[in-house]
Amino acid sequence: MNIPQGFNFPMASLYVGDLHPDVTEAMLYEKFTTVGQVLSLRLCRDSRTKQSLGYGYVNFNQLAEAERALDTMNFDLLKGKPIRIMWCQRDPSLRKSGIGNVFIKNLDKNIDNKAMYDTFSAFGNILSCKVALDENGMSKGYGFVHFENEEAANKAIEKTNGMLLNGKKVYAGKFIPKLEREKSIGEKAKLYSNIYIKNFGNHFTDDQLYQTFSKYGKITSSVVMKNPDGSSKGFGFVAFEDPKAAEQAVKEMNNREVNGCCLYVGRAQKKTERINELRKVYEQVKLERYARFQSVNLYVKNLDDSFDNDKLCKEFSQFGTIKSAKVMYEQGRSKGFGFVCYTSPEEATKAVTEMNGRMVGSKPLYVALAQRKEDRRAFLNNQYMQRLRQQSINFPTTTPPFVLPAVASGPRFYGHINHIRATPRWPNAAPIRPNGTYLQMMSNPSFRSATRPLQLNNIRNAIHARAITGQQTPTARPNSKYTSNTPSNMVRSMTMGLGNGGDNPLDANTLNEANQDQKQVLGERLYHVVEKLHPEMASKITGMLLEIDNTELIRMIDDQDSLKAKVEEAIAVLQAHKAKKGLVVQD
Repeated sequence: MNIPQGFNFPMASLYVGDLHPDVTEAMLYEKFTTVGQVLSLRLCRDSRTKQSLGYGYVNFNQLAEAERALDTMNFDLLKGKPIRIMWCQRDPSLRKSGIGNVFIKNLDKNIDNKAMYDTFSAFGNILSCKVALDENGMSKGYGFVHFENEEAANKAIEKTNGMLLNGKKVYAGKFIPKLEREKSIGEKAKLYSNIYIKNFGNHFTDDQLYQTFSKYGKITSSVVMKNPDGSSKGFGFVAFEDPKAAEQAVKEMNNREVNGCCLYVGRAQKKTERINELRKVYEQVKLERYARFQSVNLYVKNLDDSFDNDKLCKEFSQFGTIKSAKVMYEQGRSKGFGFVCYTSPEEATKAVTEMNGRMVGSKPLYVALAQRKEDRRAFLNNQYMQRLRQQSINFPTTTPPFVLPAVASGPRFYGHINHIRATPRWPNAAPIRPNGTYLQMMSNPSFRSATRPLQLNNIRNAIHARAITGQQTPTARPNSKYTSNTPSNMVRSMTMGLGNGGDNPLDANTLNEANQDQKQVLGERLYHVVEKLHPEMASKITGMLLEIDNTELIRMIDDQDSLKAKVEEAIAVLQAHKAKKGLVVQD
């Protein structure tokens, strides 16, 4: 690989583009560490929504490692989409100058980035190569190749302009920026001669359409679109010779009544252009609506089955005037959450303060300001990356070096197990004595609430399994007065000491009436099931599953297939987590 002339490298930096929206920093790190040591990486995100912009940067320790990544990984598939890699150029003047940039059109739909790169790399060193795609990922029939210098670009134009590629004659020429093209065309760029007409009913003929619009100027063609059976589709097109005639027709005929029908007349647009225009309008309306309700709309979950819209409104009406209150349903059954909208942010804030955690019915409510799905995802991503950065401080030799503070990542773990943590939420705990005295202490609610994080922490610490040393994790001696402070013993003591595993039906009411901590009761039931599936990892998996909401855990215990699927996902998370840290998961 020849390094482009004039490129300055403060580090061996690569630009990675055309990324799938779901690609995260963790995926990029896992991808590029196979060719060398990654110093840092960044996935660029929208400053407001925190959604991926589809490109990022990877900084290697050695220039040779960056070259190897560029040579071997360009156009590799990531999340089913080929990525595009090029040298990172800090100075944008080279890109904006257009020097060495070639525009190619009339490409066959089957020609992708790699095929075009292979075709044009014979003429010189390529900085960037891209085929334009539509929203469905299909080729638009044109693309761009940016060469290192003007000589290579001129050679490519000379050799490829007019040649056949996949049976189609292509055009190759110097790239001209859009602003320059519009400036050279002048006002003609804003003119149009083809108009679109709809809402004229099913009995409007081609002759009637022609006669209606012929008074505005010479018509080159006009047509009413028809169904296969010959009936009118209710819309058509008229093409004028003079753009001024088309503009006049739109101005005078739009919203005019013809044969009892109010016509729509406008400039004819390509489908993609029309879709993009409508999408912009929709996004604008959605943003305005979200901004209007951003500080007054509340999200309420953990609702029991007795809640309907009226009860939700009644519970929250004491804090202010409610615009709307809605419980979300699916197939006639409550989904356990809803929304409450107030008239002022002060009312909403007061409701959050007073109602969050309050017992209403049989469950404690969770109340917070409502967030859009993408904002919520970004928030969780940021939380995940903060944990990664904290780990890089505590375990600098085994943790990926995500050193850029602006980096955010994807969900906690891939798949449907994003409720499960693979890292402890609380600090390390002291050993717990799991004998009769321990159980008596745990019957005390104040002691139980104070020690619950410590119990669960020992479960979660199970994920830090032994390294690749072959050493066995110490276990308690059979005759020892105290069990050892290992995750497996902690969970076994916590769960097996609480009862017989319980074959009695378990529901929300039973759980609320239990004298023991709810997570302990659920942990007992889960452990006995998980132990049969994966006895050596039962404690680790049980601790991870206890992160899930109690309502969901009850449903999983009743649905063995769902629980088994969750266990398999937990195994996959453990394996992926350990693989990144150079550890082995024992089963």
